[in-house]
Formats: sequence, C-alpha cells, structure tokens
Amino acid sequence: MGQQQVNAMLRSIDADCRATRHFTGISAFMPEVMAAIARVPRDEFMPDKLKPWAYENIPLPIGNEQTISQPFIVALMTDLLCPDKDDVILEVGAGSGYQAAVLSQLVKKIYTIEIVPALALKAEQIIKKLGYRNVEIRQGDAASGWPEHAPFDGIIVTAAAAHIPPALKEQLKPCGRLVIPVGRPHQPQELLLVQKDEQGGFTSKNILPVSFVPFTGRLNTD
Repeated sequence: MGQQQVNAMLRSIDADCRATRHFTGISAFMPEVMAAIARVPRDEFMPDKLKPWAYENIPLPIGNEQTISQPFIVALMTDLLCPDKDDVILEVGAGSGYQAAVLSQLVKKIYTIEIVPALALKAEQIIKKLGYRNVEIRQGDAASGWPEHAPFDGIIVTAAAAHIPPALKEQLKPCGRLVIPVGRPHQPQELLLVQKDEQGGFTSKNILPVSFVPFTGRLNTD
C-alpha cells in the first residue's frame, strides 16, 4: 500500500467524522483507532480487480452479495466499542476479515463468525497470511453468538439484523458494549450502541443512519 493513499483515506475518514458529529457526538476518533486503520493493508482484503480502489473511503463488493465496509464506518464502529488492550471481542459477520484485522491491533482477542463458507475460508487465509494471531474465525450462523468464549467485553455486528438477538446481549459482560446496525431488508437502518450496566440492564442509543447488507441467517427472522 502507498503511504499517500493511506493518508488520503485517513483524511477522508476524519472529514466524515467531523461531518457526522451532530449525529454521533464524536468529532475525532481515538488516535489508536486511526493508527490501527493506517496499519492494516485494506487492499489485501479486496478482490484483485478492485485493489486500485482499496484506499477509497467507500464500501466495495467482495463477492457472495457481501461488501467490505467503508473505512469511515469501520473507524466509527471500532471507536464506539472503546477498545482496550485486554478486551475480548466477538464479531458477528467476518466478511472479508478487514474489521477483525483492525480490531486485532487494539484488543487481546477477536472471535469472529461468518455464515458464508467461501468468505469464512478466504478471511481465515488472509488473516493467517498477515500474521494476525489473535483472530479466530468460525463458519456458521451467528444468531446464538459464541457462548463457549462468552462473556465478551464488546460485540460488533457488521451486517444489518432485523432485531438485536437476545443471545448477544446475554453474552456481553457488565459494562460491555454492543455495536449493531438494525433494520429489516429494504427499510431504513440505524446503527445502535447498546451498553450493559453492572446490574445487567441495557441502554440503547441511535448513532447514525446507515446502509448495510442484510444478514442471511436467523438474525433476520423473528
């Protein structure tokens, strides 16, 4: 990756952050988040024919009717988790593996689930190639989370769900954070931040209108 391309992407992310601050309440992302995005080679997670656009601040298709998220959205969702070096995070929807790679720079361990077998295999190959040893990928439906490794300090969901699955809320630690886009297919979506208090109660905050590809598993059923 060229440093000029990376710097241009970072400037575009910063501009989007400032432009949406009246929605998000965030005028600048954590320096650690921006540094992680700067380190991860986004082009490695792209189909060859799309690599020339890898550092544009836009979502791009990765096959199987899925996309790699816009870098601004990756930065926003990562920042909303308030990641700490000792955190263990669950990602629902590995996709290309890019979001997990960014988080791997910031936390102790990432468990990530992908329902599409071809994407899960490809993401695992890229993650191993790049040497991100704290990322574990599993293929399967993520509606039940990953109870063997729960509870989690944070959970990030990278495709739109029809509702917030109870299992994911249950698998949050007290004071944990869940970042999830919610909305039914072909309807408006909202990025939500859900926080669990020390007594096990929840608060939810609308962060930003978004447009994610929908989940194909049980996360989009009642």
